[in-house]
Order: sequence, then structure tokens, then C-alpha cells
Amino acid sequence: MGVIPGIEFNTYSIIGRCSRTGMLGVAITTSDITVGSRCPYVKSSIGAVSTQASTDPNLGQFALRLMEQGYSAHGALQQLESSDPYIERRQLGIVDRNGNATARTGAMNNDWAGHVTGRGHVAMGNGLVGEGVVQAMASLFLETSELDLEERLTRALEAGLQAGGEAQDSTPQHSAALLVYGSDTFSRVDLRVDEHATPVAELRRLLDIFAPKIGY
Repeated sequence: MGVIPGIEFNTYSIIGRCSRTGMLGVAITTSDITVGSRCPYVKSSIGAVSTQASTDPNLGQFALRLMEQGYSAHGALQQLESSDPYIERRQLGIVDRNGNATARTGAMNNDWAGHVTGRGHVAMGNGLVGEGVVQAMASLFLETSELDLEERLTRALEAGLQAGGEAQDSTPQHSAALLVYGSDTFSRVDLRVDEHATPVAELRRLLDIFAPKIGY
């Protein structure tokens, strides 16, 4: 499965599960447009996935199907590794319904590339200024467990930006997305900034408008 990779875009994301509510979600930003259309994948009570760098949307859908069949996050990642001939060009993060988290950063990702995993979360990125970006995202996520998941994920993405985000000699961010599912089969939050000079700030603006209306 998979498409021969072309251009790689620098990206960072936070994938998380709320231990209080069971909600699952992804917040992500990248140097290309329309990141929300191909990188974050979430299914209620199943799991959350981000597939980035030289991404293949099939991988996100495949991972969700595997977890739906009973695979853990780690088991799903093993299946992705064995089925994708371009795995070293990928960056993959998965959190399952039980809060198990795993990630893989391929050897052919742009420097700096890497990830941090812990109970209920994965913070990862490629083409970044350094490891501090993913560490800042993970720390912020862990420190805000009392907040709704969409707010935690957005704050974590903002923390990554404040920690330096992408390397200065790379293309700036162009898009961002926030995807969260609760217990319903439809999304709780699905916000996309497809092309913007400051996509993380624009994502924040949209969430602040949308959050009070979620209950409706």
C-alpha cells in the first residue's frame, strides 16, 4: 500500500486521549496547505492517528481499521511498518482507546525529527528547531488534564510554536487542524485552517468562537 513519496513538508502534532472522558483527538500544523484533509484520523472509542512527513492517508485509515479489529496502538503500528515500503519517509503516531501510545519517526525524515510518547499522548514533529518543541507540547498536554481535550490539544500546539516550531530556514507553517471525537460517531470538533500566514493563531481564533457552541 502507499504512494511513492514526493515533497516532504515539515510538520508537528499532538495526539491525545482524555482519561476523564475517553475523548480522542489530534492537533497539527504544517508547511503545506490543507493538512486537515490528509494527516489526522480519529474514530470514536477506537483511536487517534497522525501520519505526516511524506504522508500517505491510507496509513491513517488502515491504523483505525486495525484498532477497530482489536489491535493495540503498538500492534497497529507494527502492521503499518510491515506493509509500507516507504516507512522510513513517514512519521506516524497512534493513541488507542485504552490510552496506549506509540510512534515511529522514519530515518529519512528532515532534521530535527522525533517524538515523545507517554500514557494517552504522542507529541511528534519533523523539520523542527529541536527536541524542545515536542517536549513542550507533551508537557503542556500533561499539565492540563482538567481541561476539555480540544483545549488541551490546541494549547499544546501553541506551546510547540512558542518553543520554536519549525526550523527557521524551512518553509513557514501554512495550515493547521484540530479533530476531536467524543462518544458520538460524528466529530465533536473538526476545525481546519487550510491556508493562512499564522495558522496556529487562526486555529485558536476559530476554537474560541466554536467552543461555547459545542453543546448545541
